[in-house]
Order: sequence, then C-alpha cells, then structure tokens
Amino acid sequence: MNQSFDIAVVGATGTVGETIVQMLEERDFPVGKLHLLASSESDGHSVPFRGKNVRVRDVDTFDFSSVQLAFFAAGPAVTLSFAAKASAAGSMVVDLSGALPSAQAPQVVPEANAQVLATLKKPLQVSSPSPSATALAVVLAPLLRVLEIQRVNVTVCMAVSAQGREAVSELARQTTALLNLHPLETSFFDRQMAFNVLAQVGTPDAQGHVPLEKRLVNELREVLAMPTLKVSASSVQVPVFFGDSFSVSLQLAGPVDLVEVNAALEAGEGIELVEAGDYPTAVGDAVGQDVVYVGRVRHGVDDTSELNLWLTSDNVRKGGALNAVQLAELLIKDQL
Repeated sequence: MNQSFDIAVVGATGTVGETIVQMLEERDFPVGKLHLLASSESDGHSVPFRGKNVRVRDVDTFDFSSVQLAFFAAGPAVTLSFAAKASAAGSMVVDLSGALPSAQAPQVVPEANAQVLATLKKPLQVSSPSPSATALAVVLAPLLRVLEIQRVNVTVCMAVSAQGREAVSELARQTTALLNLHPLETSFFDRQMAFNVLAQVGTPDAQGHVPLEKRLVNELREVLAMPTLKVSASSVQVPVFFGDSFSVSLQLAGPVDLVEVNAALEAGEGIELVEAGDYPTAVGDAVGQDVVYVGRVRHGVDDTSELNLWLTSDNVRKGGALNAVQLAELLIKDQL
C-alpha cells in the first residue's frame, strides 16, 4: 500500500481502544500519523505502536481535520459528543458504541453484510456491532445459506471485560481476596463477582430486559437483514476476564441436515469448527484469536427442526477491535 491515512483512536486507553492500536500494527494498516485520544484524565499516558510509545491526548481539544479516519471506542456519550465533529471535518468514522442511528451509520460485520458499505454516502460512517452480535452474525450468516431460521434463542455468558478495565480489576481483586481469606469488597459490581454468576448485565427496563440484550437483538436483525426475526437473548455475567461464550438454539422451518450444517460452518469465513466430541472454551481457545469457535453442533433432544450450538469468541479482539479494523480496511480499499 502506497497511500497512508492519518488515524485517530478515541478511547485509546480502554481495553478495546488499545487492542485497535494493536490490530492496526498486526495487520499492517497503512497508518500515517496515529493520534490517540481519551479524556483529560488519560492525557499524557502512552500506548505502544510500531516500536514507539504514542502519547495520549485530550479528545476535547483535538482537531479532527488532521485525520482521514477516526475509531470511536469509548462510550455512547463520547461518540455523540465528537463523531459529528469528525464527520464535519471530513473524517471517516467507525463507531463501536452503538450510539449512532442505523440510517446514519449502519451496523456491519464484514463476514455477514459487507455489501452494505457500497451503499454509503459521504461522510462515511459505519457502526461495528456489539461483540455478541458480531460473533453471532459471523456464525449465522453462512447457516442462512442452507437453513430457514425462524427463531434464535441465545444465552450470552459475558466476560467482565465487556464492562471495561474497572470491571476486570474488580474481578482480579475479589479473586485475590477470597483466595487469601480476606474480606470481600465490591465497588463496580453490586455483589460478589468472583466464583459467581450474575443473572443480568446492566439495569433492566420495565419488561426486565437490559440494554445489552436489546442491542444484541436489534443489531443481529439489522446485520442479517431480517427485521422480523424472532430473537430471545439473555446476558449473564460470568467470572471470566476475556472471552464470551454462547449457548445458541435455532428453531428452523424443517428438519436439519447436520452434515450440510457442518459443511456450511467449515466454509464460513471467520469460523473455526471444532470436531464432534470436543468443544471450545474461551480461555483455552478463543482469547487472542481472530475467529469464532463453534462446537457441540446437534439436534434438539426430540426435535430435528432444532439446531443447538456452542460458540466462543474473544469479545475484545474478534468481537470489538478486529471487526472495527476490518471495516476500516474496507472503507479505504477504494481510495488506495
């Protein structure tokens, strides 16, 4: 690649932001100047990139006209505060927060609906879905070529890193305290997280659904271009630092041919199918990898029109940073 692009990473000191920087280096993205941005609290910190430490700057004072592409890896409030400024300054925007309306910045997973990018108009804005929706879309996209899916039931076992560095630190502190017979203290979580499973991730609405569950449902429907797809989603918090795991049950229009299903999964981009009799785990397989692992492919106990799967994926790397960087690669492809 001869042409280079000046890049901004907003939220550069977060787990996903740091991993985006890592992915830009690993994938030899044509970065000219790299601008790392965060809140004033992180001003002056540094993140390694291509053998150097790049200083983090305050996003409040940054001039987005100095970059051609900006990743937004902070929370929704930050995206709503600065994405419009970036676009007005002529920068392409890849948002990971889910804050931008789909009509403005469509949700895209390259393995599932990359064709949507061809319909974008300037200023180019695109959203990278939540890690849960990304992993599910990667697996369901090839299955839709051979199956008629009527309903998706999914339970997401979420790693604490989904809630940021503070959640990771608290799980580490609680684990250390309990192993050393010290009193347990909670601050980020409202109860013990170590050696425990929490039945909800976030504050539920009047119907009992948390924002992450509703976001997963809406994003999956959009990416698969199935706006009326019936999706039932439950998110539970598990005491794992990195790597989400999914128990998925698909209700189909007719009996499932498992040979055909396995062949579709084997051929699917971004998927690693684990052989029958074995199964993948977040810690042993997914963490640090760029694919979604699939195992335990089977019929329902007494229903051949039901397909059950077990998935696991690195939520920060595959579900977050890699998908965003892949989108950026596609956005710049026609400009090189």
